Amino acid sequence: MSLPFKSWSPMPRFYLDLFLGSQSNLDEEGHEIGSLRAVEIEALRTAGELARDRLFTMREANAEDIRVEVKDEHRRPILTVTISIRVDRSGQRS
Repeated sequence: MSLPFKSWSPMPRFYLDLFLGSQSNLDEEGHEIGSLRAVEIEALRTAGELARDRLFTMREANAEDIRVEVKDEHRRPILTVTISIRVDRSGQRS
């Protein structure tokens, strides 16, 4: 008895490029993630972790954006998550 041929389809590969202010870390290897929704959640988590780590290491409050740019297997942009850190001081108190 032969089984019907079942085509094998690999998981899609996504690239998550990270940007912190003027610094960048381009994803050279990519990640196999099952769906666009799952990669969106991963991009949100990654941006949140970068923001948290940045806040822990801040010596001064600097305005900067944290960006995670997601690209598909052809390196076409599909979504961007941006978190901004801004401090607006209304007055100085000693």
